[in-house]
Amino acid sequence: MSDTEFVIEPGRQDIIMTRVFGAPREVVFRAVTDPELIPRWWGPHFLTTRVDLMEVRPGGRWRYVNIDARGREYAFGGVYHDVVAPERFVRTWAFEGWPEDVALETVTLVEADGRTKYVAQSVHRSVEARDAIVRADGPRGGRESMDRLAEVLASH
Repeated sequence: MSDTEFVIEPGRQDIIMTRVFGAPREVVFRAVTDPELIPRWWGPHFLTTRVDLMEVRPGGRWRYVNIDARGREYAFGGVYHDVVAPERFVRTWAFEGWPEDVALETVTLVEADGRTKYVAQSVHRSVEARDAIVRADGPRGGRESMDRLAEVLASH
């Protein structure tokens, strides 16, 4: 069972995902910003992930591709707007198959007692766009990603 929590309030444009990891925030920050580690945890279990681009700096771009069992590709990407290691990063986030919705994602890492609280807030262009992500089972992908990230962190 996942320890990932979501706040998805009716009538709002945002999704807030929270998870506490049993690792220092420097370790968590590295895991979420290292292109070698991203394929080990990003995305649902049934997809593999390829990192095409990952420039973790203000103005830097990122692009990840999920690949299903039939070889179909689903690309996501955006631009980093702020990076304060190991505390937070802010980036745009878009699914290339639906470019109408570009979300602004802020990931904040807060350490206490050797554990790190990971908070990702994604603000979408509209309530309707946010609700479409929820209907497409976006929270499931987020939950599975966080479970997989916990496994990566446990092995480091």
